[in-house]
Amino acid sequence: MMGLGFIWMLLFWVGIILLAVWLIAVLFPASPPSSGNRSNTRASTREILDQRYAQGELSREQYEEMRQLLKQ
Repeated sequence: MMGLGFIWMLLFWVGIILLAVWLIAVLFPASPPSSGNRSNTRASTREILDQRYAQGELSREQYEEMRQLLKQ
């Protein structure tokens, strides 16, 4: 009889823990994993560089130097 009560108590706490994990997963969904594609990263980096140059944040020399670094 004592063993049966222990099993029910164990199942109860396992259920509570699983419910808590599920609730956390629903409330805070994981962000999608990045594809890891370097060409996409380089394209977006190049776009940022172009925008900074267009806004006048970079001189022509700085722009050309950074552009060469991105090609490597």
